[in-house]
Amino acid sequence: MLAINPFFLAVGIILGSGILPLLFLWRRFVLMKAVASFGITAGCLIGLIDAILKLSHGVDWASSASYLHAFRLAFHMDGLSAFFLMAIFLVSLLAAVYSYHYMDDAQKTIRVAVHYLFFSLLVASMALVVTAANMITFMLCWEIMSLSSFFLVVYNYENDGNRKAGYLYFIFSQVGAMVILAAFGVIYSHAASFGFEGAAALPETAKLLVFVLAFIGFGSKAGVFPFHVWLPHAHPAAPSHISAIMSGVMIKCGIYGILRIYALLGWHTPLSGYIVLVAGMISGILGVVYALGQHDIKRLLAYHSVENIGIILIGIGLGMVGVAAGNPVMALLGFGGGLLHVLNHAIFKSLLFMGAGMVLHKTGTRTIDVLGGVIKKMPITGTTFLIGSLAICGLPPFNGFVSEFMIYIGGFRGAALGQADFALSLLAIVSLAVIGGLALACFTKVMGVVFQGEPRSRAAEAVNEKGTSMITPMVVLAGACLVIGVFPGVFAGMALKAAEALQLGYGRVPLAPFMQLTGNITLGALLFFTVLVSILVLRIFLYRGKSVTASGTWGCGFTQPTARMQYTGSSYAGSILEFFGPLAPLEENHPPIEGRFPAKTYYQSHVHDIAERHMQGVIVSPVLAAFDKLRWLQHGDIHLYIGYILLAIVVLLFFV
Repeated sequence: MLAINPFFLAVGIILGSGILPLLFLWRRFVLMKAVASFGITAGCLIGLIDAILKLSHGVDWASSASYLHAFRLAFHMDGLSAFFLMAIFLVSLLAAVYSYHYMDDAQKTIRVAVHYLFFSLLVASMALVVTAANMITFMLCWEIMSLSSFFLVVYNYENDGNRKAGYLYFIFSQVGAMVILAAFGVIYSHAASFGFEGAAALPETAKLLVFVLAFIGFGSKAGVFPFHVWLPHAHPAAPSHISAIMSGVMIKCGIYGILRIYALLGWHTPLSGYIVLVAGMISGILGVVYALGQHDIKRLLAYHSVENIGIILIGIGLGMVGVAAGNPVMALLGFGGGLLHVLNHAIFKSLLFMGAGMVLHKTGTRTIDVLGGVIKKMPITGTTFLIGSLAICGLPPFNGFVSEFMIYIGGFRGAALGQADFALSLLAIVSLAVIGGLALACFTKVMGVVFQGEPRSRAAEAVNEKGTSMITPMVVLAGACLVIGVFPGVFAGMALKAAEALQLGYGRVPLAPFMQLTGNITLGALLFFTVLVSILVLRIFLYRGKSVTASGTWGCGFTQPTARMQYTGSSYAGSILEFFGPLAPLEENHPPIEGRFPAKTYYQSHVHDIAERHMQGVIVSPVLAAFDKLRWLQHGDIHLYIGYILLAIVVLLFFV
């Protein structure tokens, strides 16, 4: 009996769960949602189990099939692919569960069904991208991933802002794809093959060109500064569970591409590490600075994706420097920490987007300064969001700390090297510290303004926490943040195995010292919880039999304090943004207060993204202008379109 590959079975179930409900169940809204969300969940669960088993046992497999009788669609799964698949299937599984109650508008039955079609295409294409084994397969799956995510971004297409976000994302994704295609073209010009195996034989100059082109193309998808311009527009526009997938795992396909090209080229020079390190430090610091100035909670989280991509690149860059310097421990710590942060960021960023989605779903607004006191009526959402906030700030005992700690240790290993390696390693350590401090300030702002205090509007007062399918994924993700933070050994071991799959030539490095390091983290976390539980038990014992009362806090002399007297996000972050003024120009708009009886006034502020200011003129406007000049091709005449098709066939006959 022919055995079915579990990976292709998972992909088939996911695709079927998007296609069949649209074709046969679109008239029955609840059944359609149930079949689609359950089917995608089931397919992702099969894929997740298969990826974990293959990564744990070090099993590789390859498969291929003919495409148009001219090309071969080839797939290969190794440790690196399996690690990324683990993150993709985990986040997509929970997002599918979350979507059941989130997509509850029965007036948009067909639109929701189409949404599930593109949802399934996005998940399947991401899985196929990280297993693609030649250029044709990779680009085909990459384009499906980009197009399906575009249609998900413009789900609420009647909104002008959403359409603009979708077009901006489409432009950057297609320009990025063209740059990746150019990198593949350089490889093909030397190897005369669509396979990736010819990349290692390229001349040194060609390797530099391919690496730079690939870094720009994949960096655009990953949200690396300054190619991140689309990201803070697209992520808020998409439904919240799609934002979780795009930020949690889709942008990581760009990280996968950078790692895979680096390994295939075998270009282990210090320059590759320097490029990635510098890009990581700039992305990390500016990402969190721009996040501080945001008033939209989902836009704020989108900029934190830029920040965390920066942290991942710092780890990968340190690993590349370690390989070039012949320091295998530094290399493994850098790559291992960067890859573990890929998984950790997928978990806590998905949690944060789902928490923000719950707030949006119940209040109808994403504006930070009109919320407040949400945790009182949404305690599970508030608590899980707090856990995600602590994790993204890199605080123990949560998962973000573990991966950042590994990157820190890798950076200190680099400090023992000479000259440029020492300077950049030191800058990487300082950058991580700055990023962590700014992230803590940013999420203190979010927790304080959105979840603490008193409601600032009626929308923040009339909230509830109904929706089991939305709450459950948040609880699971919050638990994962805690489990990885307290027991990081297994997960760090998976990241190190994935790093070893890159086969970077530093040989087999004993993993025992790294496991001892994670064991020490576990002991520290358990000691922390022991002290915490002891204090709670002691408090209960000391307060036994005593009456506990509640009263208002000191109002600074005001006997009738109101929500308007609370800190706003703008006032809280103002002093920090002033310091970064040259990099994050702050535009303020507030008329002066005049007269004995001043009229009602207002205050508005906006932090400008310097990359967006310049990219608009460098990339977006020229591309739109070029498209405008090509509008004459689209006449609306069917006969002319048939002529285009015939002309294309005639041209192709010369090549096939």
